[in-house]
Amino acid sequence: MDKNRITPVFPLVKGKTSRQAHARFPVIDGKVTYEHEHGRQGFFGKASHLYHKNPPTNFTKIEGPFKPEMLDTNKLPVPDKEDPNAMPVTIMENADLKIKVSMMSQPMPFYYKNTEGDDTWFVHKGRGKFESVYGSFSFKKGDYIVVPRGTIYRFVPETTDNFFLIIESAEEIQIPDRGLLGPHALYDPAMIETPEPEVIEDGKEWVVRFKRFGEYTDYTYPNNPCDVVGWKGDVTPWKLSIEDFRPINSHRYHLPPSVHTTFLSQGFVICSFVPRPYETAEDALKIPFYHSNVEYDEVIFYHDGDFMSRDDVQPGMVSFHPMGFTHGPHPKALKRMFKQDKPLTQEYAVMIDTRRPLHITEAGYKITNPDYYKSWQGAVFEE
Repeated sequence: MDKNRITPVFPLVKGKTSRQAHARFPVIDGKVTYEHEHGRQGFFGKASHLYHKNPPTNFTKIEGPFKPEMLDTNKLPVPDKEDPNAMPVTIMENADLKIKVSMMSQPMPFYYKNTEGDDTWFVHKGRGKFESVYGSFSFKKGDYIVVPRGTIYRFVPETTDNFFLIIESAEEIQIPDRGLLGPHALYDPAMIETPEPEVIEDGKEWVVRFKRFGEYTDYTYPNNPCDVVGWKGDVTPWKLSIEDFRPINSHRYHLPPSVHTTFLSQGFVICSFVPRPYETAEDALKIPFYHSNVEYDEVIFYHDGDFMSRDDVQPGMVSFHPMGFTHGPHPKALKRMFKQDKPLTQEYAVMIDTRRPLHITEAGYKITNPDYYKSWQGAVFEE
């Protein structure tokens, strides 16, 4: 027997509760209570549901470093917007990943080779061409481009108003196991695009910029490194549009964000929020539930649309909720806890949940809103 195995002691029920999570909350003194999920292992582990008389985010003051943050990357000074030789800016990081922003307005004048990890680029704005030793493909708004460690590549935008969210992973980016859903759920592997070989002979010298131990070394070649006439195997850059993500839905139960997992790596997951039908059962919760995700930091990059759980959030903003911080819907969303006036959500967002705590960099802190924690004040459900 495994001595480290923890045997669950369910079911334990005390006081007034809902028998079904995320539905039909208890009513005390004529008022609906507020469900709060205290969960383990990022929605995959054990959980308890507590029913509060008041919203669990009803705090009036936070003093100390353990608090949520909202970063407005639209205000971030990114050198590569003006200087094509500059590198992206890191806003958050830990031992497993770095979250960066690029706003390059011109084609990269060099090729790049990251020897430290995989690079996942999400195109928030812009369109153009991705070049690599494996070949090329076009990119547009909403595309994820996954570049394996050690690949020589560059971006050639056709537009000047560009914005890329970059997730540099220390370990390999992988596709999640769909389990009982089958291999074609979430997105069919046939939707993935890979580069077509393209030999580029331009008669120019080219620099390939290598990254190792956080430092850059430029190698000069007498020819374009994209001189590969063909390739075979299962290591290659690949592309998937967020528009091709097909979310799992339940009309009677509000599913946790983990069902939207699009990619994963050692220590974190990347999820895609896209338009989906609201729950239709009358007693089912129709907004994200209050929760304390005690083992994962939660980051959401708001890409496009109307963000149904947050107030006053614009595309390009990034929310950061540290592990253990209780959070949930903002006041406007809470009013629609069990009813919606629209058939579908209208949001596109990228969520990154990390097993190790994230560190916000100096550049990241400069674009935070010190009053973000106050955005939950005044939340109350109205019958």
